[in-house]
This record gives sequence, C-alpha cells and structure tokens, in this order.
Amino acid sequence: MTQSVRLLSLATAVPDHIISQSQAAEASARLFADRFKEFRHLARVFDNAGIAKRHAARPLSWFEETHGWQDRMEAYEEVAGALFEETATRALDQAGLTAGEVDCVVTVSSTGITTPSLDARFAGRLGFRADIERVPVFGLGCAAGVSGFGIASRLARSRPGAVVLFVAIELCTLAFRLDELTKPNIIATALFGDGAAACVLRSGKGGVAEVESAGDHLFPDTLDIMGWKIDDTGLGILLAQGLPPFAEKELGSAIDGILARSGLKRGDIDRFICHPGGTKVLAAMESALSMATDALDIERSVLADYGNMSSPTVLFVLERAISRGLPDRAAMIAMGPGFTASCVTLRRVA
Repeated sequence: MTQSVRLLSLATAVPDHIISQSQAAEASARLFADRFKEFRHLARVFDNAGIAKRHAARPLSWFEETHGWQDRMEAYEEVAGALFEETATRALDQAGLTAGEVDCVVTVSSTGITTPSLDARFAGRLGFRADIERVPVFGLGCAAGVSGFGIASRLARSRPGAVVLFVAIELCTLAFRLDELTKPNIIATALFGDGAAACVLRSGKGGVAEVESAGDHLFPDTLDIMGWKIDDTGLGILLAQGLPPFAEKELGSAIDGILARSGLKRGDIDRFICHPGGTKVLAAMESALSMATDALDIERSVLADYGNMSSPTVLFVLERAISRGLPDRAAMIAMGPGFTASCVTLRRVA
C-alpha cells in the first residue's frame, strides 16, 4: 500500500529592505509622472492595491537608477541564494533533518536565472549529498507555489521514504523598469515584492498535513494573459487587464475538474488557500468559488504585509493557515502564466 505524502515543515523568509506603499507611490510619481501622461490616472492603484509594505532585494534608491541584465542577475544570484540557504536550512531544522538526508530538491523561480542553478551553488555549503536529484523549474510564475509543490509531492510519493525539499524563490522587484511607460509596469510597481519559502515533504507518518491530491488546468489560447517579455534591459511584465473577470468566469469550472479527477468536489473543501495576486483577483476567486465576500482574510493580510511575491506567496498564506489551525481538508490554489490554474488538496494530520 502506498504511503501518504506528508508536509513535514514550512519556512518563509524575505529580504531585509522594506519599501512602504507610500514610499513606492512617491518614488513612482517622481520617476514617471512627467514622462507618462497616464500615470496620474493610474496612481490610484497604489492606494487600492491593499498593500502596506513589501520587501525588496535592493534599497529603494537602487530602483531609481538604470540597470541591465548583468546588474539584475547579479542581484538575483546574491539575494536569491541567501534566501535559498535561509529557507532550506530553517525548513530542514523544523523537520529535524539535515541537508545530507535530502534526496531531491525542487526549486521554482521565474524572476531570475543562474546557471549552475541555486541548488547546485549551495549544495556544498548546505551539505547536500553528491547523489541528490535536482529539479530546477523556470516559467511557472505565480502558479509555481502550488504546481511546484505538486511536483515535489509526486516525487516524494514515487520514492517511499525519500526526503524532498521544495523551495520557491522570487525577486519580482528586480523586474522594475524605468523605461517601460505602460499600465502593466505601473501596476507591477504597485503590486510586487520579494520573498521565498521552503517545504520538506516525505511519504510516511507525522508532519503537519497530508498531501491528498495535486492537479493543473491549462486554459487554451491564453498566452497573453500573463508572462514576461525579455529584452536587453531585463524582464518586462505582460499582464492583461482582463485577468480578474477571466478568473471569475473560468476558475470555478477548472478547479471543479481538477478536484473531480481525485474523486472530490468543491463542497468537500473546508478552506481554500489562495495565492493573493491582488485585491481584484481575490474578489474574483471568492466569486468564482462561491465563497463569502472577504472569506480570504489570511490572503489579504499576507498581501498587505508583503505584496504579491509570485510563487512563494501562497506558501506564506499556508503558513498562517497552519498557525491558525488547518481544517479537515484545504485546497491550495494559484494561477499563473500559460494560463494555468493549479490546485493541491491537503488533509489535516490528527
């Protein structure tokens, strides 16, 4: 009989630099208002984003300077590496394990590139074994906190007793663009922050939750909803204005389909744990999944404290939900480039 996969531990971390929403708004007005005639109309997004502050890889002054690929990726390697080490170490400590006991590490990130990947760069420093399996994943965006968790859980299920470390790291602020005089760039400036999270998974007993199922839904002909454009300066946000209405219309049936493949239905879920992509997206998710208005209270509190950190954000929500006390069955949900919806169901461990 196949043993269930358990979430043994979860750790989160953020960079040291803090940017309040008022500071971000003031800096953006200084940098864009005289060059982009639509800025004054768009500036209200800073007030309506539901964000009090966010953490950043670099101090605010860095973002007022011109940077190219080299600067951005050097910052990514330095800060993402530090967050990888911090979250992995803390998650393993919480699980009562050492890095030498890790059999596989899955790392997701869509905001920077290092080759060799972060897991290889820190293998010796952390103490990973020479036969560790490394699975670096790029391009899943905001959905990766859930879809990457699903990948890690399937790897743990396929190798009974194996310890799988899952790490999600995003430095969204490094994609800030002075040269992009567009609505999506202003929205991104008001919305995104940086952070990381790590989980330890293993088949067997114990832990804080059982991973019951995992699945994804790829919507056809939706490549333009969300993603990056890549040029000599760096990554540039692609973000369709119609994301909240699309989510409100399409998410419910997609999640129903994912759940049905595991013999579940929406009514079986006691609490949805959602990626807080923004206040409008959260309202759309509540509507799409027939939740009460403001049901996603933890999600809004994480958004206020950290902004949208892309893939790790849903794990920050999960951390707070665990602290509050998981219900019998919860479902983690995130959406991201593709356009994709990802879902993982979790059962409370008695």
